[in-house]
Amino acid sequence: MPCIAGGQPSAPEEGRVTNPAKSSERTLAGQCYCGAVQYVVADAFIYAANCHCSNCRRTTGSAFKPFAGIERHKLNLTKGREALMIFGDENGNNAHCRLCGSLLYSVVRGGAFVHVAMGTLIGDPTIRPSKHIFVGSKAPWFTITDDLPQYEEHAVP
Repeated sequence: MPCIAGGQPSAPEEGRVTNPAKSSERTLAGQCYCGAVQYVVADAFIYAANCHCSNCRRTTGSAFKPFAGIERHKLNLTKGREALMIFGDENGNNAHCRLCGSLLYSVVRGGAFVHVAMGTLIGDPTIRPSKHIFVGSKAPWFTITDDLPQYEEHAVP
């Protein structure tokens, strides 16, 4: 089951926050490779994971997508709305820069949350990925070498 178009986690598992007091007052900037699309997001992520589903692998061109989940209204585009290229609909999509192709975020969970591609963040978020999801469809050439929990599909809290 793909993580964008298919089922969503039933309830987010809280990720590891290195400094919770600091996260409530901070915002982080992010941008695509070419800088045409830029955003700010509250450093108040609820969960973070490394997704190995085939959709995330294809959209990033990588073995997995490290993402951090947050309520949709806490992410605001500051530049380049016209440069966004959206794959999907209002309630579930991937947002790319149409100029350089960078994946910036995915709208998930019925449109209520975004999964920010952590590689597009400029600053250091207080949360870290706490698990690997969809390892049942991970790239066969990639070996997970850390000690984070691994789930065949979505993590069950």
